[in-house]
Amino acid sequence: MKKWIVSFLFLSTAGILNANAQTKPLTLQEALKFALANNQTLAVSRIEENIGRLKTEEVRAQALPQVNANGTITDNLKKQVMVLPGELTGQPGKTSLLEVGTTWNVAATGELNQQIYNQSVFTGLKAAKAGEQYYTLQTQQSTENVIYEVSAQYYSLLVKKERMNVLQSNIDKLTRLVETTKSQFDNGLAKKIDLDRIKVSLVNYQTQKTQLENQLRVDENKLKQSMGMPADAAISLPPLALSEIEQKAAGTADFGSFNIANRTETKLLDKTEELQQFQKKAYLAEYFPSLSFNGRYSYNGLSNKFDLFSGSGGTANWFGMASIGLTLKVPIFDGFARRSRVQQANQVLRQIDLRQELNKLHLTTAYENSRLVILNSLSTIKTQKENVGLADEVYASTQNNYKLGLASLTDLLDAETSLAEAQNSYNEALLQYKLAELDLIKSNGNLPSLLN
Repeated sequence: MKKWIVSFLFLSTAGILNANAQTKPLTLQEALKFALANNQTLAVSRIEENIGRLKTEEVRAQALPQVNANGTITDNLKKQVMVLPGELTGQPGKTSLLEVGTTWNVAATGELNQQIYNQSVFTGLKAAKAGEQYYTLQTQQSTENVIYEVSAQYYSLLVKKERMNVLQSNIDKLTRLVETTKSQFDNGLAKKIDLDRIKVSLVNYQTQKTQLENQLRVDENKLKQSMGMPADAAISLPPLALSEIEQKAAGTADFGSFNIANRTETKLLDKTEELQQFQKKAYLAEYFPSLSFNGRYSYNGLSNKFDLFSGSGGTANWFGMASIGLTLKVPIFDGFARRSRVQQANQVLRQIDLRQELNKLHLTTAYENSRLVILNSLSTIKTQKENVGLADEVYASTQNNYKLGLASLTDLLDAETSLAEAQNSYNEALLQYKLAELDLIKSNGNLPSLLN
C-alpha cells in the first residue's frame, strides 16, 4: 500500500513514473487537476495574463509624474567667435573678433513633467484595465478548453478499453471453441473446414485486438499530451462505470439552464467590444487639447581649466537655473487622419457586432444539438442494452444447440458476431451520451464543475 501511495504522489507532482511501477487508477478529477497544473497552452495563457497586468501598470505610469535627470560635460575645443565693431573696443573703424564662452562646461539637469489634462491618457487608463480583464477571460477560456479536451479524451479512452474487454471476451470464447472443435476433429466428430473457420474468426479478432491496442496507446499519449504529462509516464485508467451511466440514462434528462451570457466566449466578445469602444474614444480624444505642467532645474559650472571639481581652490564659476511652466497643445488640422481612425474604429465595432450574432447562433445551435444527441443516446442506450441481452441469449442458445449438433457452425459464428456488434454498439452509445453530456455542460458554462 505504501509503495503505490508514494508512486501516485510522484505522478501527481512530477508526472513521471517508471513503466513497471504500480499506479493507482487515474480518476477524471485527478486527470483534470494535473492538466490545469501542467498543460503548456494554459501556462502560456497565464503568462499572457501577467503581461496584461504589466501593460496596465505601463499605461498607468503615463498619468504619473515623469522625472528625468541628466548630466553633461563639454570641452569646447574651438570656441565660438563674436564679431564686434571697433567702436566698442576702442579701435574705431576696425572689426574685432572676441571668443565667447569657456573651455569647459558642466551641467546637471533635472526635469519634471506632469499631465494635467490629457484625454488620451485618461482613456488609455480605462482601456488598460479592461485589457487586463480580457487576458483574465482568455485564461478562463483556455482552462475550459483544457477541461473539455481532457474529459473528451478520457471518456473516449474508457470506452475503447471497454471495447477491448469485449474483444478479449470474444477471443476467449473462440479459443475455447477452437480447443473443443479440435478435440472433436481428432476424434472424427468435426470437419477440418469447421476448425479452420473458427481459427480464421479467432485470428480476425486477434488482429482487431492488436489494432485497438495500438490505437489505445496513441489515444493514451494524446491524453498525456493534453495533461502536460511526458509520453513515457505510466498511467492507469479505471474500468468504465457502466452502472453509473446506465442509471443516468434511465432517469429523466436534466438539461440545466442555458444562458448565453454565462459563456466565456460571449464575455470575451463583450470585453473586445468594450476595448474597441475605448480605442474609438482614444481617437476622439486626439481632437481635445492637452495641458501639462513642467519644471526644470540645472546646475552649471564654467571654467577655462579642467578644475571644475576642485572646490573653492579652482577657477570654475558655478550657478543654478530653474524654471516652471505650462504646456498647452491644441490640435488644429492633421489632414483628416483622426477622422479616418475614428471611422476605422466604427467598422471594427460593426465587425464585433456581427461576430456576437454569429457567436449567439453558434452557441445556441450547439446547446440544441447536445440536447438532441442526449435524447437520442438515452433511447439508443436503452435499445442497445436490450439488444445485448437478446444477442447474449441467442448466442448461449445457439452454442448449446451447436454442442448438441442441432445448430451449424455458421449459426454459432453468426450469433457470436451479432453479440459482439451489439456490445460495441452499446459501448458506442454510452460514449456518445457522455460526449453529449460534456457538450451540454459546456453549453451551460459549467465545465469547472467537473473538477469536483
